[in-house]
Amino acid sequence: MSLSTVRRAEAELLLPTYDRHPVLFTRGRGVYLWDAKGKKYLDLLSGIGVNALGHGHPAIRSVLTRQAGRLIHTSNLFFHEFQAELAKQLTKLSGLDRAFFSNSGTEAWEGALKLARAYAHAQNSTGNNAKWRFLALDNSFHGRTFGSLATTGQPKYREPFAPMLPGVSFVGLNDLDDLKWKFDSSVCAICLETVQGEGGISPVSPEFLRLARELTRNNDALLILDEIQCGLGRTGRYFAYQHHDVVPDVVTVAKPLAAGLPLGALLTTHKVATCMHPGMHGTTFGGGPLTCAVAVEFVKQMKALLPHVQNVGNYFQEQLVELKKKHPAVREVRGLGLMLAVELDDADAAKSVVRKMLEEGIIINRTHDTVLRFLPPYIVEKKHVDQAVQALDRVLAAVLRQGVSRKEREPEEAIPDEVALAHA
Repeated sequence: MSLSTVRRAEAELLLPTYDRHPVLFTRGRGVYLWDAKGKKYLDLLSGIGVNALGHGHPAIRSVLTRQAGRLIHTSNLFFHEFQAELAKQLTKLSGLDRAFFSNSGTEAWEGALKLARAYAHAQNSTGNNAKWRFLALDNSFHGRTFGSLATTGQPKYREPFAPMLPGVSFVGLNDLDDLKWKFDSSVCAICLETVQGEGGISPVSPEFLRLARELTRNNDALLILDEIQCGLGRTGRYFAYQHHDVVPDVVTVAKPLAAGLPLGALLTTHKVATCMHPGMHGTTFGGGPLTCAVAVEFVKQMKALLPHVQNVGNYFQEQLVELKKKHPAVREVRGLGLMLAVELDDADAAKSVVRKMLEEGIIINRTHDTVLRFLPPYIVEKKHVDQAVQALDRVLAAVLRQGVSRKEREPEEAIPDEVALAHA
């Protein structure tokens, strides 16, 4: 089937929610994808952080084949052998005690918000729901459902669907004074991404995270961390908060958890978990035997890859910093592990870079308008980094030359006669 055939069919049949690149992928292996014409691409986005083991990983293929032949779905009305094993692995790695499995990251986040309200209600003997507000961060992104949108600190995502869930206030990223000012006894939870993903790969500072932990602990509120993008090995640790010696009350994960299959999870403490009982929350598809079996294997593979993620991630960041020295249009290089960003000084230039990198056979994307985002598979090697950085060097030079040339061709804005006379 051709790209043009698929594009025509989608234009007639799908909701227009995606601005897709004109590429039809048909297969993948390792860090590479191939399109319908046979062109090979280096995948440095990994399905927006999902394919952390790359494409067609042999251990994942083996588990998929075996489990698909045995049992795919039973519902959560019955037991199967993989939920408890996966929960055991995730709680051990996270330092938390209990797990709930969902279909996606946004569903895990919805569950975390419900858990915070349920915990506040259970702790309040007066029954007047004195704790009900959430503090979230400017520039954050937590998903597309209503609770997730309500706590997402980017108006462009919320405004088309207003009014939102009430009781959410936003705090400036890493603004200690703002956090202290807006936190009070009505707050049931502080909600934040340890590293903001859609917001441009912006890490929360250690001081801000520790203050959030102190405020919530001293006031019997919850610290909820969204590690849907930055968790499960992406930053070189099992969880990004482990860089800062802070343990949350709740953490949500998803993207790489089942190596490409839809699975999310929230992890929490015994104390918080006791506020839930049968009937208060649930899911039809979340935590099925196929996805959980694959996730158990992913966790096993992730553990072995963490030193590699740290090593190649540091190398990647060093090469990008060197690149920054050559191109004044690069404002900043930032990130942790294999979650990296190059921020440019112009949104149009960033858009052009993504397109031209795709033409070069290298997949990255743009987020927060001016930020080039790199989320490569954990199996990426230094030779792939070199290939990408060399291509980015060429593309940046070409895009910036094009921008200067276009600017030189544009006539200067005419000065109105009355303004010219006033300054004569």
